[in-house]
Amino acid sequence: MPPQEQADLWMALRDRMKVDWKEMTLQEKKAAYWIAFGPHGPRTPPPPGQGWRVFVGTTQAIVVSLLIFAATRMFARDPPRTMTKEWQAASEEYMRENNMEPISGFPGMLQQSKASGKSPEEHAAPEEE
Repeated sequence: MPPQEQADLWMALRDRMKVDWKEMTLQEKKAAYWIAFGPHGPRTPPPPGQGWRVFVGTTQAIVVSLLIFAATRMFARDPPRTMTKEWQAASEEYMRENNMEPISGFPGMLQQSKASGKSPEEHAAPEEE
């Protein structure tokens, strides 16, 4: 139905709905209900296969992001030499010798001790007697 005819029909039906609804015919009531609540405009059902297209698009985006992440990790540099266990143990020993942590009492600075659950003393070199 052309838009002009739709508008004319809607205007006639709108004027007809202003009267008592008991006086309206069943066909007019159905038309008014369909105009108000029918599957058109924002209530249009999605086209068939839209859910599948959204799923495929989302999966493709996740795969592309994983490939970018893997490529970034593959071509990344090695961690800095200051992150090795030996360097951190030497830094911790230097800090203890010079009392560089007077406020908190030097809880341990090894990064590996936080990840492995071991105490800093287990990572430090054994003390000589």
